Amino acid sequence: MKIPLQEGEYIARLARLKLTEDELLLFTKQLNTVLDYMEKLNKVDTSGIKPTSHALHIKNALREDIVEGSLKKEEAMGNAPQKDGNFFLVPKVI
Repeated sequence: MKIPLQEGEYIARLARLKLTEDELLLFTKQLNTVLDYMEKLNKVDTSGIKPTSHALHIKNALREDIVEGSLKKEEAMGNAPQKDGNFFLVPKVI
């Protein structure tokens, strides 16, 4: 499937691309290359292949939730550069 230069220009305009004449020629040529490759892929017989969402079989890699104790206030505040009682002091951001 070959698209003409005018159609390449139309696609570039839809994509809000401001291309020079040379860039437009290159863009249209590259787009034609992609479309030619897609035609080749469409010719491949995939009738015996199950549809998949991913090429690899991946299992959930999350671990089990384990309830553990948390840091004590003194440990959490131990490395704070500035603090006010049980609160971290940070610069004001507006």
